[in-house]
Amino acid sequence: MRPDRPATALTPFARLPRAYRQSHIAHSTVDAHGRAHWLLTDMPPASHLDEPHDARVVTVENGRPYETHLSGVRLRHPSLGALPDGGFVLADARSRPGEEQVQVFDALGRPSWAFRVGDAIEDLLVDETGDLWVSHFDEGIYGDDELSWPGLRRWSGTGDPLWEYRPGPGHGPISDCYALNVGTRAVCACPSQDFPLLEIREDRVVRVRENPVKGARGFAVHADRVVFFAPYGHHDRIVDCRMTREAVRPLGYGRLVRADGGELGRRRSVCRGPRIYVQEKPFLEWGVLDISVT
Repeated sequence: MRPDRPATALTPFARLPRAYRQSHIAHSTVDAHGRAHWLLTDMPPASHLDEPHDARVVTVENGRPYETHLSGVRLRHPSLGALPDGGFVLADARSRPGEEQVQVFDALGRPSWAFRVGDAIEDLLVDETGDLWVSHFDEGIYGDDELSWPGLRRWSGTGDPLWEYRPGPGHGPISDCYALNVGTRAVCACPSQDFPLLEIREDRVVRVRENPVKGARGFAVHADRVVFFAPYGHHDRIVDCRMTREAVRPLGYGRLVRADGGELGRRRSVCRGPRIYVQEKPFLEWGVLDISVT
């Protein structure tokens, strides 16, 4: 089927300054306050083996770059999260039971906490209060590490468990948490197997909406509207939907393209409320789709 809507172009959002582009990009993210961050090392993290090493985070805020040096990094393939106090959190997706695969650094880049949140991390997103929302893929959920079994959990920045997903009426166990959106008012997830849209409010009540859009790798939420990105078999498709109290109703679909109109290649995304941030390989730039203004 052909798209019934014209292509939607990403809006340029943030770019890694040219002076840093000779460094290895270990990871990149956009935080709850709209700041873009790149975790940089002089060599690929795996080459450091188990030796602590230095890294730096380059932050771009409103077009202005600044950097934070991190000391004593022990992780090989870390994901990056930014804390509201200026500190950072790093986490390895894969870990062994008992291994502390999360490191927290203060605003001066000094290691301050280490703990574990379970194996097979799919997404790690820090909310505006500094809590960590961690989702897992199937190898963790069906693995030996009980911390991963719920599929989605909330942790404090010091490693205290605050909330975990539990099945309830209309929503069964999570097999793989495909997409996670951590906004200011609610956290939403879209897990397999049936891909319901789960909404976790501040009171931690889970609202469940039946969803016919399967396998999306990202989505944006604003008012009664939700736009899914990259469902099964369509790496650049966006599906525009309306939410009722019980269900998601597709209205139409189109394609998401680069800011210059070109096709998207290999990419990753971060979902924050009404925004889907998209970054293509070699991961130097972030673009954004903001459904609150479209």
